[in-house]
Amino acid sequence: MRSRLIAARAAMSPVERATAANALTASALTFVHGIGARTVACYVSLGSEPGTRALLDALRAEGTEVLLPVLLADNDLDWARYDGAELLAPARLGLLEPTGPRLGADAVCGADLVLLPGLAVDPTSGLRLGRGGGSYDRVLARLDAAAAPALLATLLFDSELVPDLPAEPHDRRVDAVLTPARTLTFPRDA
Repeated sequence: MRSRLIAARAAMSPVERATAANALTASALTFVHGIGARTVACYVSLGSEPGTRALLDALRAEGTEVLLPVLLADNDLDWARYDGAELLAPARLGLLEPTGPRLGADAVCGADLVLLPGLAVDPTSGLRLGRGGGSYDRVLARLDAAAAPALLATLLFDSELVPDLPAEPHDRRVDAVLTPARTLTFPRDA
C-alpha cells in the first residue's frame, strides 16, 4: 500500500502539487487559528509530499513558533526552531533541517499542535499510515507521556483518505487530517 500511495504522489504534476500546497496552507492556517496554537511542530516537505514550505513561512510571519525535526543518527528526532528558509541546510536522506541550536528530543512536547507527515489516514477512525521509518513513532511515544499532549494532525492530498486502512499494532490515530479540500477531526479516546 505504501508503494502505491508513493507512486500516486509521484504521478501528480508539479502544477497539481503547487495548487494543492496553496490550498493545504490555507486549510492548515485556518486549523491553527481555530485551536489557538502558539507553537507548531511541522516538517519541511520534500519530493512529492504535500507542500509545507509556504505554511512554514506563513506561520512564522504570524509570530507562531515553528519547530522542525532534525534527524539523529539513530533515526530519532531532535528539534530546532524554524527561522526562515535561508537557514535550512541539506541533511541525511535528502532532508532540509534548521541550522539553529538543537532543543532536544523532548522539545516537541511543548508544541500545541504537531503536524505529522504520512501517506494516508482512515477518514472514519483517524488512523494514520506513516512512511514506515519509525522516527515519528518515537515522537508519538514522547507526546503520549507528556503532561498535556499536543494535538496531532496529518497533512495529505485529498486522494489519501483511505477507508478501512489496514493497521499494525503501533499505528496511531490522529486528532485531525488536513487536505486541500477538507479538514476532518476525530474525538480522542476517553
